[in-house]
Amino acid sequence: MKIGDVAKATGLSIKSIRYYHDIGLVQAERGDNGYREYNSSQLEALQFVQHCRELGFSIEECKDLLQLKHDPQRCASDVKRLASEHLKVLEQRMASLADLHAELSELVNQCHGGNSPDCPIIEGLSGKSCCHH
Repeated sequence: MKIGDVAKATGLSIKSIRYYHDIGLVQAERGDNGYREYNSSQLEALQFVQHCRELGFSIEECKDLLQLKHDPQRCASDVKRLASEHLKVLEQRMASLADLHAELSELVNQCHGGNSPDCPIIEGLSGKSCCHH
């Protein structure tokens, strides 16, 4: 399967597929013509990586998960540990985003809009507001 067909099948960009090939994450075979050719197992691996990326896993985590996926001797506890660590990072990001949301919501609520140059949002973004959490 050629790279354009792989891109359509996986939803990945050709640039991403080439990058994954170049870093050794999922490598295609080179045909006599020099073009990358992907087989069904490589296509499956790219789909796996795409799903991992959609869940926010880093490239390194994707590499680890892909290795675990292909290891018949893997321990589910290793997979769970990796996913649990990623979940903690997501939860920390969510808490941080909730704080940012609360701060920005407060600034937006303090601003009356209109034609006046006075704006609590600008003041808050300038560090002149008392609503930092």
